[in-house]
Amino acid sequence: MGRKDEILLDMRGISKSYPGVQALAEADFSVRRGEIHGVVGKNGAGKSTLMGVLMGIRQADSGSIAIDGSALRHASPQTMLDAGISYVPQHINLLNTLTVAENILVGNLPKNRFGLVDWKAVNDDSAARLKRLGLKLDVRQPVEGLSVAERTMLAIAKALFNKARLIILDEPTAALSRVDIDLLFSFVRAQREQGVAFIYISHHLEEVFEICDRVTVMRDGRIVGTREISEIDVPDLIHMMVGGGVQEYQRETTAGTETVFEAKSLSRRGAYEQINFALRRGEVVGLSGLQGSGVDELAQALFGLERLGVGEVLVDGGVFDPDSPRDAFDGGVAYLPQDRHRFGLIQLRPVRENVTYSVLDRLVSRLGVLMRKPEQQITETYIDKLGIVTPGAEQRTMLLSGGNQQKVVFAKLAATQPKVLILHEPTQGVDVQAKVDIFNIINDLASQGVALLVISSEVRELIGLCDRILVMYQGRVTDEFTRAADNMKPEDILLAIEGGSGYAKA
Repeated sequence: MGRKDEILLDMRGISKSYPGVQALAEADFSVRRGEIHGVVGKNGAGKSTLMGVLMGIRQADSGSIAIDGSALRHASPQTMLDAGISYVPQHINLLNTLTVAENILVGNLPKNRFGLVDWKAVNDDSAARLKRLGLKLDVRQPVEGLSVAERTMLAIAKALFNKARLIILDEPTAALSRVDIDLLFSFVRAQREQGVAFIYISHHLEEVFEICDRVTVMRDGRIVGTREISEIDVPDLIHMMVGGGVQEYQRETTAGTETVFEAKSLSRRGAYEQINFALRRGEVVGLSGLQGSGVDELAQALFGLERLGVGEVLVDGGVFDPDSPRDAFDGGVAYLPQDRHRFGLIQLRPVRENVTYSVLDRLVSRLGVLMRKPEQQITETYIDKLGIVTPGAEQRTMLLSGGNQQKVVFAKLAATQPKVLILHEPTQGVDVQAKVDIFNIINDLASQGVALLVISSEVRELIGLCDRILVMYQGRVTDEFTRAADNMKPEDILLAIEGGSGYAKA
């Protein structure tokens, strides 16, 4: 097994940039043999990019990677697998309709002298392999019948059978119960004792302290620091994650006194429960929570993509219960999705069509003919108003920068003249200048009387933008931070997101 203080993985000076974004900057990262090494940081901190470089999925602009002191050149997914590095994603990729044994030996099923699969040998061999790892699974059971924890352990076992020495676990507990977490952690610790190293990526900080030996914090594409778990606590770790200062952008409030949106005792089994909050005209309210907290489900339900459940939602005093996005638009609610590429834009079509297709019903004459002049006027108005950098209205949207694509989505939604606008990670994947532009757009919309609900994991940005910040945890709104109460401290908000708030629970 070797000494546990020996360096197994050594990444030095790793940099990676995309147009307008420095995803990694001179990142130094190492993992010892036989340790569980946590990697934490907010969304966009650079964790995925660093792991992508490590797995050979992304090519670094500069830097070096060494395994056991030997430099790895011409990195690719196959060379990394050959070097003993495996990746277990959050959503496990297994052959669900096949048995556990078939998944273990897929591509190498033993055959008898007649050239047929020897199923007894398949099952006996697989059972013997799992027994050596201390893993008790029925090898004859289809994988689709396993729990999420069992599927994760099977994926780890497959990596070990392929002689993995370092295994990356990406949010492995996101969908697990406490019992299953304990089961998974026991298995991981047992493999650590055999000299296997793990990189453990998670937003659940308490679990990092429970399972990891060391932790590395990333922020804005840089390695902030690496600490022994025994030498740090949760508040210290949170401070490293959020940095010393709040986002410089500070919006002046435009909130009025009139309530334009209200959710009353809104509940949907398995998604969220007893959701109660209101939005005033011209108010910007932030909403944040971990994956699985119910934030995503709530946003999609409010836009008619999923059912609302029981309870009541009012918009301008009228009952709001959309069955589709069109119903939501008609009811005065618009939604900017997190994945603008898949759900917010038609990439191959021009800017003009993307801006106006949400209001086509207003642009068609009684004879069913599209009125080109009003369409062009709307497009030009929003290109100018939102500062969309494009050669013209007929430019294909896919050729714009990420920030300008996001502005096109804003234009499409603003054109509907909504009473309530829900923005899901509005600054994700855009550069610093585009973020400032988007902040200004949000401020302009609020000053026009639109009520905005901004869903984001960027705590510092929410503090600069919002009049209030709501936090969801395990399906409930658990905390509220307000500018008026002067309690919008990034450390306290992040602690609440992790489920450890000291504030009164809703």
